[in-house]
Amino acid sequence: MPIDAELLEILACPICKEEVKPVALSEERRAAVRDKFRDKFRGEEPVVEQGLECVKCHRVYPIVSDIPVMLVDEAFDQA
Repeated sequence: MPIDAELLEILACPICKEEVKPVALSEERRAAVRDKFRDKFRGEEPVVEQGLECVKCHRVYPIVSDIPVMLVDEAFDQA
């Protein structure tokens, strides 16, 4: 499911404070994020397809089950 346009307008990279844009994640990256968040979803399988990439520093923040995870510790360098 695509991220809501209004939400996308207000989200910013927590490091650079620049805008973020949706990007597709590789299958390997999606699997890694799913594995990492599986325990937090109490038996449900987390859905991971996209991330949000900062236009300045290019860090990617995962979107897990339609929730952008905008935490510096959860970011990675490549989609």
